[in-house]
Amino acid sequence: MFVDTHCHLNLNLFQEDLEAVLERARSANVCRIMIPAIDLESSHLAIKLCERYNQLFAAVGVHPNDAANWNDSCLDELRQLAKHPRVVAIGEIGLDYYRDRCPREKQLSVLQDLLQLAQECNLPVVLHSRQSLDDMWAVLQDWLNDFPKMQGKRQASLGVLHSYEGPVDTAYALIDAGFYIGINGPVTFKNASDRHELVHSLPLDSLLLETDSPYLTPVPYRGQRNEPAYIPLIAQKIADLKAVTAAGVAETTTQNADRLFKWSAFIE
Repeated sequence: MFVDTHCHLNLNLFQEDLEAVLERARSANVCRIMIPAIDLESSHLAIKLCERYNQLFAAVGVHPNDAANWNDSCLDELRQLAKHPRVVAIGEIGLDYYRDRCPREKQLSVLQDLLQLAQECNLPVVLHSRQSLDDMWAVLQDWLNDFPKMQGKRQASLGVLHSYEGPVDTAYALIDAGFYIGINGPVTFKNASDRHELVHSLPLDSLLLETDSPYLTPVPYRGQRNEPAYIPLIAQKIADLKAVTAAGVAETTTQNADRLFKWSAFIE
C-alpha cells in the first residue's frame, strides 16, 4: 500500500479526467492522496474533492508565489477552512526565492502567520522551500522555540519539507526537530546525484513519498503530466538506493505519513 503526500489534484490539469486518474492510482495500490492548496480558491476546491472521494485529504494554505495579496481576512478564511474534518495539514506554505513572484519580506511575514495558524489548529505543515532553505530553517527554529521542550527525538511530527533540495546535514537537523523529508520524481533522474546521496544517507523512517503532480514526473514518463499512479516508481528508486525492497519502502513511508497526518483514523 502506497500513499502520495503531495498531489495537486485541485488544479485545472486534472479536472477533465480526474476519475481516470484516481482509478489508475487505485490500480497502482496508492490508497491515500494529500491535496495541498496554493491559494484560497484551491483550498476550497481541495476540500470539495475530499468530500467526494474517501481516499483524498486536504491541506489548506497559500503558496509563497501566491502570497502578494495576503491580509488578515485570508488568515481568517483559512482558519475556518482548517476546521473541516478532511483538512489534516496547513500547506503548501513556505518561501520561494527562485521565482520571486512575491517580495521576500512579504513571504517571510505570511509564512510566520501560517506557522502560527498551524500551531493554533494543532495541524502539521507542508513546507515549500526553493533556493531559500537558510531563511526557512531560521524561521522554523524561531517557531520551534514557541513549543514546549520535546522529550526524545521526533516525539511530535510537525510537518514535511516537500520536494527537499538541501544538503544532508540540514535534512538531519530538520528530522531531529520533528520534520519529514519529501522525496519525489527527480530522485529517478539519472544525473540527480545530490538526491541519490540524500536518500541513501537518510533513514527510511524520515521520508515521505510524493509526486507533486502534475509536476516533477519520474522516469520513464518525464516530460508528461505527473499523477499519483507513478508513486511506485519513486518507491522503487528509493529501494534501489537503500538496498531494500519496494514493499519495505511502501510500508515504512505509509506509516510515516499516517504518523504525520493521522489519516488512518478515518473510516473509508
